[in-house]
This record gives sequence, C-alpha cells and structure tokens, in this order.
Amino acid sequence: MQTITIDAVTRVEGHGKVTLQLDDHGLVQDAHLHITQFRGFEKFTEGRPFYEMPAITARVCGICPVSHLAQFVQSHALSFFHLSSPDFLLGMDGDPAQRNIFGVIQKDPQLARAGIRLRQWGQEIIELLCGRRVHGAWLVPGGVSEPLSVEKRDQILAGLPEARATAMQALRLFKEVLGQFREEIRTFANFPTLFMALARADGKLCLYGSRAHSAAEGWLRFIDGDGKTVVDHIQPEHYQDYMGEAVEPWSYMKAPYFKPMGFPAGIYRVGPMARLNLAQHCGTELADQELAEFRDFEPRIKLSWFYNHYARLIELLFGIERIEILLNESDILDSNVRAHAGVNANEGVGIIEAPRGTLIHHYKVNEQGLITWANLIVATAHNTLAMNRGLLQVARHFIAPGRPVTEGMLNRVQAVIRAFDPCLSCATHADGSLALTVEVYNPDGSLRERVER
Repeated sequence: MQTITIDAVTRVEGHGKVTLQLDDHGLVQDAHLHITQFRGFEKFTEGRPFYEMPAITARVCGICPVSHLAQFVQSHALSFFHLSSPDFLLGMDGDPAQRNIFGVIQKDPQLARAGIRLRQWGQEIIELLCGRRVHGAWLVPGGVSEPLSVEKRDQILAGLPEARATAMQALRLFKEVLGQFREEIRTFANFPTLFMALARADGKLCLYGSRAHSAAEGWLRFIDGDGKTVVDHIQPEHYQDYMGEAVEPWSYMKAPYFKPMGFPAGIYRVGPMARLNLAQHCGTELADQELAEFRDFEPRIKLSWFYNHYARLIELLFGIERIEILLNESDILDSNVRAHAGVNANEGVGIIEAPRGTLIHHYKVNEQGLITWANLIVATAHNTLAMNRGLLQVARHFIAPGRPVTEGMLNRVQAVIRAFDPCLSCATHADGSLALTVEVYNPDGSLRERVER
C-alpha cells in the first residue's frame, strides 16, 4: 500500500491536506481531504448575548465577514483571479514557482491589475458601509447601525463601469480557454448528486430569504442530477428534517447529508453552480445573456464542478448589476434602517446564500438573551462529501500505475478542491502555516520520495 500526501493544499482559503491511498499495483483506492484545524465556534458562543453574534459571525471567516452583494463580488474575484486563474493562464502542468498570482502578473499585467481592482472595489463597498473591510460593526440585530449617505452611494456608483468591464473580460477569457480543459471537465467532480439552494417563486436566482408570504420569499429546494425537484419549500425551521450531520475520523469538518438518502449516499452540493442549476434566470440583463450562452452548449444541469468557475463569473456579473439596480432605487437612502427589540423568541434559524453556498445559522437563547446552543452549517461543510468523491475521481483518472507521479497530476488533485472554492478556516476556525509536502511511500511502508515547497 502506498500513500501520497499533499500537505497543505495550495491556493485555497484556509489549510488542509490530501491523502491518496494506492494499492500494491499503484491503483488509487481512496482519497481524503483532511481538515486538520479544530472547529469550535458553536461551543464558545454559548453564554454570549445574542446581539454580539453579528460581530462574532464576521470573525468566523475573515475573508467573508459579511454575505451580501459586495462580498459576492470581492470573493468571486479573489477565487477567479488570485486562486484559479494561474491554472487557466499558465496551465495545470506549469512551473509551480510561476503558477501563482505573481506569475499571472508577469504574463498578463493588465488582467492581473483588473482582477485586483475588482476585488478592491468590492472591499471598498464593504468598508463604506461597515466602516472597515473586515469585522465591521455596521450589521446589528434588527438591521444596520446607520443609513447609506448620498456621498457613499455616488462613490460606489463611480466604480461600476470598471467593475462591469472587468467581469465581462474575465468571462471572455474563461470562455476562450475552456476548450483546453476537456479532460478536467470530464473528471472534476463530474457525477450525479443532489443540489441545494434557496429558491424563489418567480424562478430568479435567490440569495436571500425575505418576510413570509411575499413574492420574493426564499426557501430551500433540493433537485437531482436531472433537474427534477426532490423536495421543495423547506422553511428554515425545518432544515433538520432533511439534513443530517455526520463526522469522519480523518477530518474536523462535519459532513452534512440528505437525510432521506442516508449517510454517505445523501451527497448534495451547494454554491454558484448549484444555484444556477436551480434558477431559471438571474434577473439582470447581462447575467441572463451569459447564463443563456452557458446553457446552449451543455445540458441545462451541469454536473462537472469545473463549471463552478464559469458559474462564479456569472454570479459576479449579476452582483455588479444588482448593486447598480439597488443604488438607483428611490428608498436606498431611507433613514429607517433598524428595528429595536429584545428577546421575542427563544430559538431562531437563519438561512442565506453566501458566495460559496448555503449558510445556516441556528441559535437558542434563554430569557436573558444569552445563547445556550448554536449550530452552524457553512457552505464548505455542505460540500464535504462531494469534494472527497471528486478527489477520488480526479486521482483515479490522472494517477495511473506505471506512470511517475508528476507535480501536474497533484496540482489537478488540488485544483478540483479549488473548483469548490472552500473556506476551510470558515469551516474549522483555526489557523496554521501554509506549505506543500508530497510524500510517496513504497508498498512496505517505507518513504520513497519526499518533496517540499
């Protein structure tokens, strides 16, 4: 038996490692994504006042301190330009010393600058609204702490043309290189699963729920790999009727599953591609044009998670268009932005769509408003089972008996994880160092080769 270890996975947010188990003939038998950090937010929020949770939630993950449209823009820009574009521009088999954002800067300075500026614009919106780019204090129970000013609105609007142009440029680039990655399309988590996201009655892309019985209300929906609805109109308070949470001995990240199918068969996926698989249209002009083109060359329901990069760019464009629409609404400068109330219920569940997928927060409080119990299911956790199955599919395809294990092969093992764009620190809540160690063991368990960078 041989073991190949990738420790840690590179160009993802957070820290984890991959182990590949090979038999005596060099065939890949198993693959695991190990999240080696400890997850503890549910426990150490107990005893805290409920009104502290917006600030604590922002610290669950510094890269996504909030989940609104500006966050979608900056997060999707980070994923595409900083983390994934080195593979698209420099090749999956490119020199790892160059296959990074600095290599992108050297190859295409204009594109790299545009990507950095786009993420900066998203962060500037967050700073304008929240007071700072991470850990802002603007979001409070009942709304936000202060209204939007005319000056801030106009400053955001001034950056829209450049942001929109960069999003369109990124889409053109990805469509131009897509044909070069047919093998990755076939193998990057390309298998039937369920898909889950918020849904709306009008079929539009849904990122947020709203008050009950309104036309824009969002609820949870599961569909299968053929696009057929499996279960619909799941209200937040009933999520546990359909989602179980398992744990594995090789990871600190829990593994949610679709309860009616059991564990581990109940694999489902969340995120940009899952949302576009569910939605009939985005609801904005340019994003709907791109979505229509996206659906022209493949079946409507996309199974390969390589397409998650494509979906992420469509959502990026959608976010920019929606920001412009919202900033031009007549009540955007309304000063009535917060409701004040004490404890009026001892339990509550909130569900929204974050950049990486569906986010569930479930809290119980006592009469004094102190949290007595908390459960968080973040997008990366929803995708645990699918990521591990995707790892196995990629490893079995690219690592074959009798062939030396190349860096490009191992990069593809990591690239399938990057397609999911996991937030590992968000799911595990600890820090560590970032490095890469690849170890190849002989059948007798002795170390044959070790490479570090």
